[in-house]
Amino acid sequence: MTLDELRIEIDSIDNQLLELYNKRMEYVHQVGELKNTTGAPIYRPEREQSILNRLKAQNTGKLTDKAIDALFLEMFAVARNLERPEAIAYLGPEATFTHQAAEMKFGAMSAYIPLNSISSVFREVAKGTAKFGVVPIENSSNGIVSETINCLKEYDLKIIAEVFVGIHHTLATKCNSISEIKKIYSKDIAFDQCHLFLKSCALDEVEHVFLDSTAKGAKIAMEEEGSAAICADVAAKMYNLPILFNNIEDCTDNKTRFFIVSNFDNLPSGHDKTSMLVRLKNTPGALVNFLNDFERCEVNLTKIKSHILEGESLFFIEFNGHKDDAHIESIMNRHRDVIKVLGSYVKENDDI
Repeated sequence: MTLDELRIEIDSIDNQLLELYNKRMEYVHQVGELKNTTGAPIYRPEREQSILNRLKAQNTGKLTDKAIDALFLEMFAVARNLERPEAIAYLGPEATFTHQAAEMKFGAMSAYIPLNSISSVFREVAKGTAKFGVVPIENSSNGIVSETINCLKEYDLKIIAEVFVGIHHTLATKCNSISEIKKIYSKDIAFDQCHLFLKSCALDEVEHVFLDSTAKGAKIAMEEEGSAAICADVAAKMYNLPILFNNIEDCTDNKTRFFIVSNFDNLPSGHDKTSMLVRLKNTPGALVNFLNDFERCEVNLTKIKSHILEGESLFFIEFNGHKDDAHIESIMNRHRDVIKVLGSYVKENDDI
């Protein structure tokens, strides 16, 4: 085929795609009308995951699994927003890793509400100002986020999904060389994650200014001469701040895991993970006896983290499976006085 002939074929396929997209949206609209009569949520992560799994399994073309995720997750987001626009609150400001995690699940056209604290995100979802909240739960280098655990205990919201984001930092500045940098802005965790780079460039000797977000650092560095920011590349681009170095983090495999919280429970998907908080008596063998019940039922516990809250020991525990699975339900009922189930949701990954 000639170039013009190929382009004619591509245009024809685009026309077909447009027709099929609109047809799909019509069926989605009908589903939405049925859900409105029952009060069921529009967003069903387990349903979306089953669609993605089916498409990937039957795919024989050039699209990769990652490409299928990107194409169809955005289409799901468009469908939800056409049917019932719902706000998503997240730990802001814009261009942070939490913002990135939110867009990975809800697409670019959703209505986002950036908030300045994790507790604010939980509060606005609990009030109904936002339907969903996106918050960090743990980082592979820095561990569990205590404020998120505290809010999961305090609020009656459910974890409905998890998202994993690779954490890559840039050194962004209007300075032409490292020697011109007199001050660096960023979040305390970002400084820790880039310690080796900063030391190797003698940037551990300049003034470090701690902020509540890396994106805010990019904004300030754009306005202030002789300053720089450690931030995500998306934040540097958002504020037109030139990037001097990419991927300056010490650990190249650094990841942060995020939770999406809302006010409903997911149905089982067949590939689930459950998170819970457990309060046990401070007596010998209490934890062992609790865990033995899961072992006897051959339930794979994937995480056990102790957490001190107001002088009381809590355990953040996760396992593979849904809380309503037949072999798990009996354990949950047996220990319902000490367990707070935080949510069962589609498992994106085993751990970070």
